[in-house]
Amino acid sequence: MTVTDELRSVVRAYLADRPAAPWAAFARELGTAGLAVPEEYGGAGCGPAETAVVAGELGRTLSPYPFLQSAVLAVEALKAGGDEAAMGRLLPALADGSATATVVLPGDGDLTLRDGLLTGVVPYALEGDVVLVYADGLLVEAVPTRRVAYPTMDESRPLAELSFDHSPARPAGDGAAWSRVRDLGIAALAAEQVGGAERCLEMATEHAKLRHQFGRPIGSFQAIKHKLADLLLLVESARSAALAAAGSESLAAIAGSYCTEAYLTAAGENIQVHGGIGVTWEHPAHRYLKRATSDAQLFGPPQSHRERLSARVFQGKLAAQ
Repeated sequence: MTVTDELRSVVRAYLADRPAAPWAAFARELGTAGLAVPEEYGGAGCGPAETAVVAGELGRTLSPYPFLQSAVLAVEALKAGGDEAAMGRLLPALADGSATATVVLPGDGDLTLRDGLLTGVVPYALEGDVVLVYADGLLVEAVPTRRVAYPTMDESRPLAELSFDHSPARPAGDGAAWSRVRDLGIAALAAEQVGGAERCLEMATEHAKLRHQFGRPIGSFQAIKHKLADLLLLVESARSAALAAAGSESLAAIAGSYCTEAYLTAAGENIQVHGGIGVTWEHPAHRYLKRATSDAQLFGPPQSHRERLSARVFQGKLAAQ
């Protein structure tokens, strides 16, 4: 058993035994919040492979834990920013789960940084105690003047509007590497999406074995067999894309597009296989479709990832001519 296999087993068992455990307990008892935090700041010093394992397990259970924004985006932003004072101030608390953070990427809001004061609105932001903002080529920490929580369709992914009215902005690092931070976030989200799609496939397969029509399981009918076989191919292809996503900007764009659409398809087909029960409030199938739909807007929809990928591909071809 590899280290990642053991980590997956431990996280899956914990989520099954303690589904309602608070983030601080999950972070402290398993060390998950500090996986990517360097050891000198209280973390484990791991990389994208380990964070992808945890993200995948959280995606399987539709966990509301702020792993994506706090343990991945915020940690990677601080590391990339290179400000030792900011890392020393924030990373230990993020690593032990006593604090959470969120990151506002360029383009996420209409923000102005002038004379050390941040002004503007971020219409949709993931929740987090500490807010790190990329503005004017810098990474800064700022306290919102106002937070307004949204009643979201996907209750497992809370969002809020953040307003800044001449809020003091504390330097937290250089902002030049923001695109790499975004790509690592896309990679973690892709792992989440694969975990959710995998669980949808499992639910559909289990139902196809148990549900009987005309005296036999519906899984014995050719139409259901083909549907599940197509889903299996889709999920495994998405898994390959997610595993490679942290390798480069192009691979992140591929994963951002493919894994998003794979999850949407798997969630939709899971409902179809379940039939009438799949659209009831009591069955969890609708929750996966809601998560897949909300995930499709994080870091941009699939089309935006393909546009970014095509630009890089055509630039490469032009350079080679």
